Amino acid sequence: MTSTSVQSTALTPYGWDDAWADAFTPHAAKGLLPGRVVRVDRGQCDVVTADGVVRADTAFVTPHDPLRVVCTGDWVAVEPGGHPRYVRAYLPRRTAFVRSTSSKRSEGQILAANVDHAVIAVSLAVELDLGRVERFLALAWESGAQPVVVLTKADLVPDPVTLAHLVQDVETSAPGVPVLTVSALYGEGLDILVSLVGSGTTVLLGQSGAGKSTLANALVGDDVMDVRAARDVDGKGRHTTTTRNLLALPSGGVLIDTPGLRGVGLFDAETGVGQVFAEIEELAADCRFHDCAHETEPGCAVRSAVEDGALPVRRLESYRKLKRENQWIVAKTDARLRAEIKKDWKRRGAAGKAAMEAKRGRRP
Repeated sequence: MTSTSVQSTALTPYGWDDAWADAFTPHAAKGLLPGRVVRVDRGQCDVVTADGVVRADTAFVTPHDPLRVVCTGDWVAVEPGGHPRYVRAYLPRRTAFVRSTSSKRSEGQILAANVDHAVIAVSLAVELDLGRVERFLALAWESGAQPVVVLTKADLVPDPVTLAHLVQDVETSAPGVPVLTVSALYGEGLDILVSLVGSGTTVLLGQSGAGKSTLANALVGDDVMDVRAARDVDGKGRHTTTTRNLLALPSGGVLIDTPGLRGVGLFDAETGVGQVFAEIEELAADCRFHDCAHETEPGCAVRSAVEDGALPVRRLESYRKLKRENQWIVAKTDARLRAEIKKDWKRRGAAGKAAMEAKRGRRP
């Protein structure tokens, strides 16, 4: 068996395929080894190769752009030996899950690469935050992955009618997305989830206390992740997962578990927002004005749908919020767009003031 065949066989459980092998050809000619990053920690990473897991330094592929650093899920070219070993390059990513940082420079942070499914864990131990679910979904769609919403701790909602209503609320907020109820503690609903993530790479996302580590353990079939009880007062837990870890699943597929995310900022996610609110975008096509903001403009099909009860007002408010946030994030790095946004806000403010004056019977 050739060395290439050995590498393919050893790396297949981690997602290696013919397309990755073709992309790696120039690096193989230099004597480098293929591997997949299973963990990154302060400029060092663990890479699974045909020779097992090796520790490698990322100094040679750490640019100033934070979106081009090596991250969990990357396929990389590693030196065959040496102390320390170095990652010399990573292969072009098929997908990338990115959020904005808290930096005033509006930088993006890449959470995982080459992901096929994005499982968004939402705890039923606390009141549903549909706006947060929509935010996660926008990032997931933007990444290129297929989102799946998993309502965890379903055993805490024993009434089937109540549970059905909760699922319906989430389905309304997640058009075109599977919504599953799971109790990892009792193994309920896991079979459907296992079949969904049984091929490709899945990233597991959610807030602290959402039950991600318990879910990861259930999918892996072993206690690979530390689990701690969530606080009763708000359902939140400590960050039991502190790094992003890539794990091969016994049923097939690969899982990337991530730390609980306190902040989930959008980062250039216009397409993702549009997919989350597909029904609003479809309604907007019938508005009188192509640039309708769905606020005070006449002939607005979106506001008409709200008034008719066909569109929940909460959905429209969430849509506006995420659109504004994403627009402002993009504008931070685009001076021309920033000026256009400020001009548009002034125009809308003047229009709103004129409408209010007219309503009061005064001359604008």
